[in-house]
Formats: sequence, C-alpha cells, structure tokens
Amino acid sequence: MHPVLKPSDLLTLSFLALLSCLAVFSSPENPSWAGLLATYAALAVTILGAALYRTRVGPSKKGFHLSVVATVITVIIIFNSLGALIAGIHTTTFDSHLIAIDHAIFGVHPTVWLERLINPLLTGLLQFAYISYYFIFPLLSLVLIARGDGFRKFEEALFGILLCFYLTYVGYLLVPAIGPRFTLSHLQTGDLQVYSFIETIQNALNSLEKNKTDAFPSGHTAVSLITLYYAWKEREKILFAVLIPLVTGLIISTVYLRYHYVIDVIAGIALTCLTIVLAPGVRRLLSTAPGHLRDAGTSRQDNS
Repeated sequence: MHPVLKPSDLLTLSFLALLSCLAVFSSPENPSWAGLLATYAALAVTILGAALYRTRVGPSKKGFHLSVVATVITVIIIFNSLGALIAGIHTTTFDSHLIAIDHAIFGVHPTVWLERLINPLLTGLLQFAYISYYFIFPLLSLVLIARGDGFRKFEEALFGILLCFYLTYVGYLLVPAIGPRFTLSHLQTGDLQVYSFIETIQNALNSLEKNKTDAFPSGHTAVSLITLYYAWKEREKILFAVLIPLVTGLIISTVYLRYHYVIDVIAGIALTCLTIVLAPGVRRLLSTAPGHLRDAGTSRQDNS
C-alpha cells in the first residue's frame, strides 16, 4: 500500500528536499551538512510513515491526528536545524542593513527609543503576549476540528500556516539576522525591568531557541497574523475577538522586548499577505499531484 499524500504532506516534503539540497551545497564549508541531511531524511520518512498509517486506517481520526503531530514536530525540528544550515551558507548576518533601514525610517533606533515606556507591568504583559504565539494555532485547531464540517477547514488552515512557516524560514536563509537584543545592547541604557518569573520565561525561551538567526522576517508576526486571518475567514467570531488583542500585543512585544527590528515586523506582515495570496493556488497545485488523487474518494469520509 502506498501512502496517500495530502497537500500539507507534499508541501513539507518539498521543503525538506530544498533544505537537503542546501545542506549538500553547503558541505564544503559546513561540517554539519551530513547530520542535517540525515535529519531531513528522517523527517521525510516520518511524514511518509504518518501518511501511510493514515491511509491504512482510512477515515479514522487517529491517522489524522498522527499526521498533524508529525507535521508540527517536523516544523519545530526544521527551525532548530536552520542555525547550522545558515552558518554553512553565510559568513555574516544582515543586522547592520536592518538597523540602517530602521534608522532611516524612524530617525532613531526603535528599541532604544522605547526605553522611555519600560515598566515591569508592561514588560510582563507583553512577554505573555509574546508567548501566546505558541498557543494561538492550537486554539484555532481545536475550534475548527470541533466544528460540524470536521477536518476539511482545519486542513486548509494548516496548509496556509505551514506555507507561512516555510516562507519565513526561506527569509531566515536569505537574510539571516540575530536581532536588536544582541546587536544594539551597547546602546540600551537600561534593562526591561522584568520580574523574576518573567526572566525565567525569557531564559527558557532563549535556551530552547537553537536557531538565533531568525529575526528577519518576524515569524511571530507572520504566523500569528495568518492564524488570525483563518479565524476571520472561517467566521469564528468569538475566537477572532479573543485573538485580536493577543496578536496586537504580540506584534508590539516583538520590538518592545528587543527580539525584532521594526522592518522585521513589516516584512512579517508582507509575508502574511503573500501567504494569503499564494496558499489557495499552491494547495490546488499540490492537490493534483500523483498520490493525492487517490485521496479523492475518501475525502468525504475523512471529513465526517
């Protein structure tokens, strides 16, 4: 039995193929290339294995959930692998250019200017808004899956959000940058006045983030906005109303907390718009790919 591949599977496998090519390309300068290649191969096998299981169990929800879990894990591992891949492709970062763009737009360094607004309460609120990023998509998933039309709408949203992730990763590969918390620290005259438990959260996030060259574009901005878009598109009015202040605070926090330059946020917004435009066409294209056609007869069952 051959696995029936959904558009999200094909999208992930295509991106893994691209990363594998880049790993081989960087091999003369990248001692990690073989490990990266093995990682991407293992992730591809995981996606195919989950698709095969989903194919065997037919409309069972267990197969669908396994595929979603495999995809989420793949996205996380890809992100953590990008630091080593980028180091083999680029010898420097583009922070100086991004700093110059921000300064040309505003006449100041935004993270330095924002020091006048710093207070512990605001920092705490914005830090929680920042980490809400990790819960926004799961919340949308639960709401869409619980609807009467089953998994179909969720799969559409999943594809768009995956595309947004992968386009963001392409941005990291093309324009690696580490962000103002590192590059402009010598200009900051004060800290963010965080409570001890907020500092613990920040340290935990920093330790879990294996790829530090992830400033441009702002993935937090792009992915949270595309999730908000799908909440609006699917007419989830309550969820949309809940997400509006969270996403707004999250976007502000990316600069206030010194994770991103403003140009990163602007690029993240533009990337969301690009994803909205591209996602339907790319999904249709992958829906006609060999392997997906066999799924047509079972789609109604999967959505029941």
